[in-house]
Amino acid sequence: MAVGHTVTAFDAELKKLHGTIAEMGRLVGEQFSAALAAIAENDAERATAVVRGDAAIDRLELEVEAMVVRTLALRQPMAKDLREIVAAMKIASNLERMGDFASSVAKRTVTLSTLPVLPPAASLSWMGRTVEGMIHDVVRAYVEQDAALATAVRDRDGEVDAAYTSLFREFLTYMMETPAQITGCTHLLFVAKSIERAGDHATNIAENICFLVNGRLPPEERAKGDLSSFAVLPDRPDAAGESGEEPSAPGTPPGAAPGTGS
Repeated sequence: MAVGHTVTAFDAELKKLHGTIAEMGRLVGEQFSAALAAIAENDAERATAVVRGDAAIDRLELEVEAMVVRTLALRQPMAKDLREIVAAMKIASNLERMGDFASSVAKRTVTLSTLPVLPPAASLSWMGRTVEGMIHDVVRAYVEQDAALATAVRDRDGEVDAAYTSLFREFLTYMMETPAQITGCTHLLFVAKSIERAGDHATNIAENICFLVNGRLPPEERAKGDLSSFAVLPDRPDAAGESGEEPSAPGTPPGAAPGTGS
């Protein structure tokens, strides 16, 4: 009876841990979606609500940490159970960082709403929607223990990196052509980086799900497409047009058809 009781209690603890992670994921998804909507609509009030909402995600991370420490100390789990607990701690940490990036986007939105000249925030649309989808799918992959879906999320990270590189060049060009846009585009560069980093953390979670389900991380390195460190613009803003190439649509990743965003 004592052994059965212990097993039942342990199963209940794992179920609670799993549910807390799922709740964190749901809140992060809502925060990120709200932050993207706020910057698209130049809605400072909505952005402020996102900043306030970050505290709830932080509290859940602390709950997960406490559950993990207690379970490791009292249960000494092994095999799949141990992977569940280790993955939960890592996933919670990544979710908390994603919540921070949603809050960072919201804070920049509040600042942008005060500027006399609005910068081209619509350029962020494709990358924002892509990362929003990655967050939704990786949370579902965790809830359903779906390694295939997690792998699909991981495979999309390279597209987000490429989109960020494209946006980096685009915003620099805006600043060169229109000095009045320098302040706004600088804030948008930070917003774009926050979105890109949220995608990185979604990818980290996807890899932890693969570890949880399969007992190993994906064997191959994931694609890296962020080349913004090497971005150099011509001296004259119109020099790029002399090559005869059509410019990409705002926010469209390299290689995608203009207007499709994919």
